Amino acid sequence: MNIETTLKEDIRVAIRQCFDTAVEEIILQPTKKEFEGFYTFVTFALTKALRRSPADIGQAIGTYLAEHSSVVSTFNVVQGFLNISLKDSTWLELLRAMRAEGTFGTQPANGQSVMVEFSSPNTNKPLHLGHLRNNFLGDSVARILTANGYEVVKTCLVNDRGIHICKSMLAYRELGRGETPESSGIKGDHLAGKYYVEFDKTYKKQIAELVAQGTSEDEAAKKAPWMQEAQQLLLKWEQGDPETVALWHKMNGWVYEGFEQTYRKIGVSFDKTYYESDTYLLGKDIIEEGLRQGVFYRKEDGSVWIDLTEEGLDQKLVLRGDGTSVYITQDLGTTELKYSDYGNDRYIWVVGNEQDYHFNVLFAILKRLGRAYADGCYHLSYGMVDLPSGKMKSREGTVVDADDLIETMRQTAETRTRDLGKIEDFASEEAQQLYNTLALGALKYFLLKVDPKKRMLFNPEESIDFQGHTGPFIQYTHARICSILRKAEQLAIAAEVPSHERPLHAAEQDLIFYLSLYPSRVQAAGQELAPSLISLYAFELAKVYNQFYAEVSIFADPDPQAVQLRVALSAVVAKTIKHSMELLGIEVPERM
Repeated sequence: MNIETTLKEDIRVAIRQCFDTAVEEIILQPTKKEFEGFYTFVTFALTKALRRSPADIGQAIGTYLAEHSSVVSTFNVVQGFLNISLKDSTWLELLRAMRAEGTFGTQPANGQSVMVEFSSPNTNKPLHLGHLRNNFLGDSVARILTANGYEVVKTCLVNDRGIHICKSMLAYRELGRGETPESSGIKGDHLAGKYYVEFDKTYKKQIAELVAQGTSEDEAAKKAPWMQEAQQLLLKWEQGDPETVALWHKMNGWVYEGFEQTYRKIGVSFDKTYYESDTYLLGKDIIEEGLRQGVFYRKEDGSVWIDLTEEGLDQKLVLRGDGTSVYITQDLGTTELKYSDYGNDRYIWVVGNEQDYHFNVLFAILKRLGRAYADGCYHLSYGMVDLPSGKMKSREGTVVDADDLIETMRQTAETRTRDLGKIEDFASEEAQQLYNTLALGALKYFLLKVDPKKRMLFNPEESIDFQGHTGPFIQYTHARICSILRKAEQLAIAAEVPSHERPLHAAEQDLIFYLSLYPSRVQAAGQELAPSLISLYAFELAKVYNQFYAEVSIFADPDPQAVQLRVALSAVVAKTIKHSMELLGIEVPERM
């Protein structure tokens, strides 16, 4: 049952009957909390056509609805705002429909496919806090699109080649003395990251020494011995030098094992992983095609460019004079490869907003080339994550490492849970699982509750609070409801919705109303690619339930039908909280 569809049609009929006028588009909005009602219809847009005051129009429509609509009970008019209340029988019918739905809030398959690319780590360092926001966003967007009926392919492009990788390789070659993850007890991606930091330390010393000898800082940065050696190492890799390639394979192997451990820990997976080492030479054929079509032009030095001034961009290099690729070249090739592999209707890149210009250029070029998939390409641009102490820098070792952060969050969850003293009867393994669930729930929720486009400040202490706008607050609400459902089972109380009309408490109406909004919130989150909409919904639903719990007695009511109804209502809330949190990649415990 879609109550909004029914109500909109009833309003159309009311306008036609009262004013002999047909109106196609009817827009409803939730009634403001300070007024009585659940749905509001704004009448101001009708005043010119009907030559009546907004209040008169609202009064006429409201009177007709109260007399003829099968769902409307009462109404009130505040200026031009018609606030509508629903019959208790309508709320009960809505609740029955929600209980009957297999997976409330999801849509059937729509026949469209979409690829979501996210994570995109470099193999010279472990995943850090910034990567976590990227991974959580990409994973949640994929889940939300699946719930909206899309066939979703999750992909990752690993940046496993380039000068930054060679920096870690050089530092390890010179300083590593055969160290391995096994010999050092250091996770593979952390070990590579350690030598990336070591490179930066030595490189800065070399620059300082050259500057002290009278070399300018810019020149010193180019002439520093380790920078020149790293560039030589990159050249050797591109030439297939066996010793260089072997070192590259060994260190990358360590990093991939480390990445996989972290991905498993945070509950993220991919259907396909692309590697830049396999794709960086792609795109040159596309450049040649574009030259033949006149999309690109060649300069005297042999370099190839495109003029995008008509698109509000500028002239962009797409191939160097020596025939080597730039990033845009390989992205053109990789995008073509992805289309060849999957033929999706849409392609979404989850990448930080520092790459906005790059993706504007990429999409503009694809459109100039006439690619069929160009209109389906979208950059989900998100803001960076800052700490109270400021920005993070990988090469200086000042990042917040993902593994360390998760462990810190787990320890904090354990401390706070123990302080509450509610898990004395938990087995050790069950308790450890709870701490992990709370830690990841707090972390994911905090990073997803903010609009993706906004830069954000991460506060670990605030994120794991059991009160307020946090993941643990919602997780605790779900556990509380599960406790209620267990008690109902022990007391042999069935979860039943009365088949006949009965008066409902205002808190029951509020809760059913908020539940009824869930499908539209899932749809909006899919349209806007905004997990923050689901985060806010889950939090608001938990708040509304806790208000219901405070105002209405579930088991002490003398009316057995009221008890059965409230148990049924609680069960639907638990199912909806669980599903909404699953869309964020967050587990909810049944006991806390």
